[in-house]
Amino acid sequence: MNKMVYETDLPGLALIKRGKVRDLYDLGDALLMVATDRISAFDVIMPTPIPDKGRILTQISLFWFDIMKDLVDNHLIASDVDQFPAACRPYAEQLRYRSMLVRKAEPLPVECVVRGYISGSGWKSYRESGQVCGIALPEGLRESDRLPEPLFTPSTKEELGAHDINIDFDETVRRIGKKRAEQVRDLSLIIYTKAREVAESRGIIIADTKFEFGIDQGRLILIDEVLTPDSSRFWPKESYRPGGPQKSFDKQYLRDYLLSLDWNKTPPGPNLPEPVVDSTRSKYIEAFTQLTGRSFD
Repeated sequence: MNKMVYETDLPGLALIKRGKVRDLYDLGDALLMVATDRISAFDVIMPTPIPDKGRILTQISLFWFDIMKDLVDNHLIASDVDQFPAACRPYAEQLRYRSMLVRKAEPLPVECVVRGYISGSGWKSYRESGQVCGIALPEGLRESDRLPEPLFTPSTKEELGAHDINIDFDETVRRIGKKRAEQVRDLSLIIYTKAREVAESRGIIIADTKFEFGIDQGRLILIDEVLTPDSSRFWPKESYRPGGPQKSFDKQYLRDYLLSLDWNKTPPGPNLPEPVVDSTRSKYIEAFTQLTGRSFD
């Protein structure tokens, strides 16, 4: 069984970045992406890890990369540690099931968010203005209602610790150009629509999600994680009732716990009690098993 990994330290490999969850190493002609068991909420990394979370996120991403490979290329080179470069072999057990060898790509400076349901910051914006990211919506929507059509509602990609900011399509064009903006918008909607159909057939509603794209030798590819409980809002289909918040398979349980505390959403985050850790881990495992049909051990 893999040990819990809060942070990696792999002597001989060049660490270039620690994100909220992933540690990234430069292997020369490729990158090693390692999903740790860190968890963040409100853009703050919690001091308490969630056991197995990195393994679950990696396996869910691999599941979706395979399903979407006919729609869009991705950055994956290998996920089997036995196929990684020799320099990685001393750390094989630490890396197993939680890492990917990936192509180097230039990330686009926008988060490609797609909303199929009205929730979270989208619901807040709708209540205030009747719009989400400059897109006018019908009157009378309830919280968690399914939208008439999925919406592309991009955001900025801020540095660690800062909040991403919702932007409209015109701002996206200003940042990455009209042709590229239209390309990522159309592709994001296509990927989300397919993912929603697959997930709903397995009892999960994907309310919204965010994709990251990069440029690899002039072509657009899907990078980072994809359609995980960290990058998406997953709701159990059987308990879905519009008109308020929904039960979830994602980090919403943790967010709700943190909102019950006297904590100002700035670092350092509070230590998480064992019942919250266990419940959060269970939700990630449930999402994995329901999506993939595979048991987790």
